[in-house]
This record gives sequence, C-alpha cells and structure tokens, in this order.
Amino acid sequence: MNNKIIIQNEIVEFPIDKMGSLDIQSIDIVIKAYKKFADGEYIEFSGFNNMSGYVYICLSNGVQIISNFGQEVEFLIYDNETEEEIFFDTYEQAENKLNN
Repeated sequence: MNNKIIIQNEIVEFPIDKMGSLDIQSIDIVIKAYKKFADGEYIEFSGFNNMSGYVYICLSNGVQIISNFGQEVEFLIYDNETEEEIFFDTYEQAENKLNN
C-alpha cells in the first residue's frame, strides 16, 4: 500500500496499514488545515502516534498541525524552556506564541 502523499512537491507519509478509519479521516483533516493555513511552509516530517492517536504534520516554523480520531484540527508547539506541549485552536495563535 502506498503511504505517501505529495503536497507542494513534498512527500508526507503516514502508516495507513496501522491506522483505523478515524485516523485516516485525521489525515484528510490535517492536510486540509495545512493547505488552508500554512500552504507553502516547509514540512519537516509527518506521521502517526499510535499511543495518542494523533496524526501530525510538523512544519519548519515549529508549528505542528494535529488531529486524532477524526476530530477537529489543533495546532501544537513545543516550548523548549518548559518542555511543555502547548495546544492552540488556531494557527495564528500558535505562530504568535512562537514569535513572542
């Protein structure tokens, strides 16, 4: 099975053979969010966390676009100082946190 999807000449991969139907819906959700909010931003890597159920696209600007179990997209950044993951409802909020 081909697990590769090409977005803006970049290949993103997801382990579809290890994912349920809601996880696969999350792929569609994060790709649509990428196209809507971050189109053109370099994708560092993508994947699926089988412990949390999160499907994710990690961008070069530090924002991660995530969804699990087919739910609404969230935006996540990792704070290196506090070693904390911070979740946001909008891409703009995540970017603002990174820039402040």
